Amino acid sequence: MKKLVAAACALSMLLSPLAFATPESDALLQEYRTEGAGKADPVKGKQNWERVVEMDGAKRSCANSCHNSDFAKDGKHHKTGKVIKPMSVKVNPERYTDIKKMKKWFKRNCNDAWGRDCTAQEKADFLAFMLAQ
Repeated sequence: MKKLVAAACALSMLLSPLAFATPESDALLQEYRTEGAGKADPVKGKQNWERVVEMDGAKRSCANSCHNSDFAKDGKHHKTGKVIKPMSVKVNPERYTDIKKMKKWFKRNCNDAWGRDCTAQEKADFLAFMLAQ
């Protein structure tokens, strides 16, 4: 019976939207809440991840311009061609373990893809979506 309960708990964690959260990602989500974000919504994060924005005559989206829809695979920056390691913590355990890096990349990527900073809510939603992958 104990094994069954343990297996059910493990399965529920894997199915949780924040199944691959780290202490650092939890702290960053809390920081976004203090900046005015509500509950982090991975569905909205996915919608924003796939959202296409026209900038400088080119259409961009996070999913297709630099990263890709498969978080287990490398991406490639649309201008520089630089390889971007997988976004999934399942294959890249270093993801979401450094608050400074997460903040840096949100700032750069939001400006690169959307031409503006993301709001605290957008960042929380993105993070929730990424942690579910």
